[in-house]
Amino acid sequence: MAGEDVEHSERMAAVEPAPRPVARRRLRALGVVPALRLLGWALGVGLEGLALAVSAPFSTRAALARRRASWRARSGRRLAATLGLLKGVFVKAGQFAAQRHDLVPREAGDALAGLRDRVPPLPLREIRPLVEDELGAELEVLFSRFDPEPLGAASMAQVHRARLPCGRDVAVKVQYPWLAESLEGDLALVRGLLAAWSRLPGYAGVDAPRLFAEFQAGLREELDFAREAAVATEIAANLAGDDRILVPPVIASHSSRRVLTMGFQPAVPFTDRAALARLGVAPREVVEIVARAYARQVFVDGLFHADPHPGNLFVIDEPEAARRPRVLFVDFGLSRRLDPQLRRELRAGLLALVQRDSDAFLAGMRRLGMIAAGADAGVRRSVEAMFARIAGQGGALGVAGSSVLALKDEAKALLRATDGLQLPNDLLLFAKTLSYVFSLGRELDTDVDLMRLCLPYALRFLAQPEA
Repeated sequence: MAGEDVEHSERMAAVEPAPRPVARRRLRALGVVPALRLLGWALGVGLEGLALAVSAPFSTRAALARRRASWRARSGRRLAATLGLLKGVFVKAGQFAAQRHDLVPREAGDALAGLRDRVPPLPLREIRPLVEDELGAELEVLFSRFDPEPLGAASMAQVHRARLPCGRDVAVKVQYPWLAESLEGDLALVRGLLAAWSRLPGYAGVDAPRLFAEFQAGLREELDFAREAAVATEIAANLAGDDRILVPPVIASHSSRRVLTMGFQPAVPFTDRAALARLGVAPREVVEIVARAYARQVFVDGLFHADPHPGNLFVIDEPEAARRPRVLFVDFGLSRRLDPQLRRELRAGLLALVQRDSDAFLAGMRRLGMIAAGADAGVRRSVEAMFARIAGQGGALGVAGSSVLALKDEAKALLRATDGLQLPNDLLLFAKTLSYVFSLGRELDTDVDLMRLCLPYALRFLAQPEA
């Protein structure tokens, strides 16, 4: 073991690619690079749109409709690709927009929904200074082993496996150094783009300042690793009664606002069927563990891990897995604590849905500022259509788990078709988290009825007295 640690110490000191040029980082920090890339995208889209308009008089109505749909879809894909190249704030802005089914056109939303924040990692030489500055010592003093190749890299940070001097294996999440330099310029550019977008025909009712405030608040929270550490610790405490769930402990001595060190646990992605078979774990068991954990978080605790994708949920690789599998939750950067008012209105809305009281449901929407002036009639028609659809499925508490995803798609279509709606982002994130869990459940085992598993927690939520 000692020889292995020495070998890794030598690798840490090995020559690596030089850091990116200072001039390029400066241009990035000033917003020049993202502005030019976005301008290039806009010019390309505009020129194609102009060509489409010029050819319109010479096209049949059906052909023109097909070409317009193709142009919109292509524009959305190019936007997603551009945001992906810019990384950081712009990837997060694209992901934020993708969940705004109430405001973003379907073609753009679909393209942005596929936006992934997996990026090529930075070399160790570029992140070493940040780790040492944040933790106050040289890397070789802080860790006896620090793998130069990361376990993964996303738009905001990359994660390295390491070992503490005491011999404990850990995972170290390191924020990209350039984020702090470019953050304010990137946010200013996003604010300007959002303001310009809200002036386009058809979007005059969009509350751009409110949208930007929600995005900025969520982004700053995600960049604060001290907050992430506190959230992980609190969620671990909330789920401590379930020994089938593990949240890695935070190593406070090796964590800061930009570096987060947590315990490392060998594990396999919980959607990896071959790995689950090797461990002797039935997918059904994994689905049930994850569903109950999320139902408790969203309905009972009000604080939930809001990023349940396969890169953040694992089955622990241990000899006891076949007999009693455990699920590992990682990456608590995207998490939410529901505001007390939103929690009250969510309870009231669910009760109105159960009781089929559309007037009470609409009243709650107005209290949350979700309905623009003059849009009541259209919103009412959409709400009543949604109520009728759910009633046809057996009522809010009688909807089968297999029907939830179909209802979700119908709700998205209603949002896009209803003018004057603007939902609180935390409410959308709440719904998105639950729909992700249902999607993952369907992927692993279609026979598991997630509604049946979640129902006791939902009923407990509905029965809670108003705070």
